[in-house]
Amino acid sequence: MLKLRLSMGGTKKRPVYKIVVADSRFARDGRFIEKLGFFNPLLPKEKKERVGLESERIKYWLGQGAQPTTRVARILGENQIISMPEKGNNPQKAIPKKDRKKKDEADAPKVEEKKADAPKAEEKKAEAPKAEEKKADAPKAEEKKADAPKAEEKKAEEKK
Repeated sequence: MLKLRLSMGGTKKRPVYKIVVADSRFARDGRFIEKLGFFNPLLPKEKKERVGLESERIKYWLGQGAQPTTRVARILGENQIISMPEKGNNPQKAIPKKDRKKKDEADAPKVEEKKADAPKAEEKKAEAPKAEEKKADAPKAEEKKADAPKAEEKKAEEKK
């Protein structure tokens, strides 16, 4: 499958990306079919030198069935080559990390309440075997009662 994706270049801590069309099976920075532009994330968004695109070639490859990755789709959408993709749903990303922990702690009691309900169900299950044990004990008691008259008969015979 053909992909429009970013291929990383530059030096350590100074990334510069090429926008390329490549087979999805090839390595990220490996073999590609054609270079279609560049992207420099270190420059401010207002500068024209941040993104350079060959729009005619991009449209050609999109027509051939090449699929852009999410990041490339955003870059192309910002430059009006394709329609802007829908935003993903990541509600945690907007919350600062230290506040995420607080929110997680607030959600934790709800989970504990559900867990607290579970032992009640287990207790009911535990009570059922106890009732069965009582039923099992009842015949034993009846046997003892039945044995009691025999013991009395033995005592009576010994007295005679």
